[in-house]
Amino acid sequence: MRTYETPYVTDWFAISLRWVSMLGWVVSLALGRALTLPLIWPVALLAVWNLAMTALASFNARINYHRQLNLAVDVLLSGIFFWAQGGAVGPVAWAIILPILTGAVYFEHWGALTSAAWSVLLLLANAYFYMRSLSLLAIGWSVGYLILGGLFGLLGRQLAVRLRDVRRKWLENEDRKHSIQSERLRAIYELTSALTGTLSYTRVLDSALDLGFTALNPDSSQSGNDDPLVSAVLLFKGGYLYVGSARRFTQADMRLTFPATEGILQKVFDEAEPFFSNSIGYDPELGRVIAFRNCNSAYCFPLRSGFNVYGAMIFAHPDADYFGPDRRNVLDIIGRQSVVAIQNARLYQELVEEKERMIDVHEEARKKLARDLHDGPTQSVAAIAMRINIVRRLVQKDPKSALDELSKIEELAHRTTKEIRHMLFTLRPLILESQGLGAALRSMADKMRETFNQNVTITIDENIASQMEMGKQGVVFYIIEEAINNARKHAGAPNIWVRLGTFQPGLVLLEVEDNGIGFDVEAMNKAYDNRSSLGMVNLRERTELVNGLLNIQSAIGKGTKVQVYIPLTEEAADRLHRARSH
Repeated sequence: MRTYETPYVTDWFAISLRWVSMLGWVVSLALGRALTLPLIWPVALLAVWNLAMTALASFNARINYHRQLNLAVDVLLSGIFFWAQGGAVGPVAWAIILPILTGAVYFEHWGALTSAAWSVLLLLANAYFYMRSLSLLAIGWSVGYLILGGLFGLLGRQLAVRLRDVRRKWLENEDRKHSIQSERLRAIYELTSALTGTLSYTRVLDSALDLGFTALNPDSSQSGNDDPLVSAVLLFKGGYLYVGSARRFTQADMRLTFPATEGILQKVFDEAEPFFSNSIGYDPELGRVIAFRNCNSAYCFPLRSGFNVYGAMIFAHPDADYFGPDRRNVLDIIGRQSVVAIQNARLYQELVEEKERMIDVHEEARKKLARDLHDGPTQSVAAIAMRINIVRRLVQKDPKSALDELSKIEELAHRTTKEIRHMLFTLRPLILESQGLGAALRSMADKMRETFNQNVTITIDENIASQMEMGKQGVVFYIIEEAINNARKHAGAPNIWVRLGTFQPGLVLLEVEDNGIGFDVEAMNKAYDNRSSLGMVNLRERTELVNGLLNIQSAIGKGTKVQVYIPLTEEAADRLHRARSH
């Protein structure tokens, strides 16, 4: 027994003709009042055989020599029934037409003519057996069977040609579907490979659109790139969507921005689900895109991962039925892969920017160290050298003045030593690593008082400091050190207060306040945008390192208060930045 992927229509034709013939036999017997048990058993056997053939056809299965056996069974049982019911003079004289029909279905005109010849022989044999002669009735039936054999043979030939043509087209269509599916799978594989193989943000967007077109039109390589598919990737920037990459957009379309507050875009982001539209040309936002005005259908889906929303990808086409279930499934896969690739590209870009920022920070630290050395110890050492030269000249002429000068040199050398030690302390406060943030801040306050005569008051909650990991304590230390130096150098503040305490559960508030001359915060922010105020730059960048929020309050003549809100948990960080966005 063999099974096939597709049904054999000829089997169903033969089964149907057999059922119709048997029904006609029974009706004819009933009308002729000859419906008796001896005449029913051939019909019953044929019905059992036909049920078995029906079961095989339902499973698209065939036995060995399937067609030959079917024709043989029809010849045998119909012949037995024909002979039993009285032959040419019986109520069902036409019973042996069944093999002619079966032969025409299975073997076309040769099968029909051969079955007709067998029927004629059976008919003549029956007439001779009963009447010992050939009657005109028997000859008439014989001629009729031969004519029917030729006619059914022609019909069978036409039916076979038609069925083969239908089957060929069906197989071609199935092959085409399989080919399209294979091409789509290949395109999706290429999409995954291409998207994961590049970390360039622009190339990721371009690859997503190009491979999306290929996946939707897998036979485009043969037919050419003539599908009027319009596509675009819209990305968020500053609360608006801008065109990151697009296909078939005009130059004017590329410059558009979208607030995503109404229409298709609003539904996509509010529901966080793909959206199909058959009226994109009338959309209040996307309708402004010239390329969409000839489109009758569109499929838009969000590019998001968790709470991170990057934008949306949209495909549109003039055909209203273009985005069927298969194409939508393909686009959903492309969307998910694109989100992963965009995440990777953004993370890589952030790493590159962070690397560049760290280079800038290190360069600025080097320049700051050079400035501090130049303005402090270098000047002091130069002054010491000059004073020693003066002392050398005074030793013989005025020994008393030379002794006074030596005392001043000694004092200058001590002060220079303190400045160098303070610089070394700020570069790497070992006490911070050994005893923690509180001890490091108190040591810094002592050194500020000793070196610069600067009064710094430290108020810190030791429990909070112990909850911070060492890396975060180091960043907080440098934030405080930067704020104190700014107040000492630029504000001329007699007093500086440093406070570190709990603001909310999981949230710490750091305050560095002075009673110096103050400054115009708005003017300073403008200077920050131009990166001219490096002290503020350092404060903001170091605040970002602890995922915190910086707030500066100041007014001319009223001192300055630097506030840094530092989250200790992810939940607190989310709460802090969500409150900031509102």
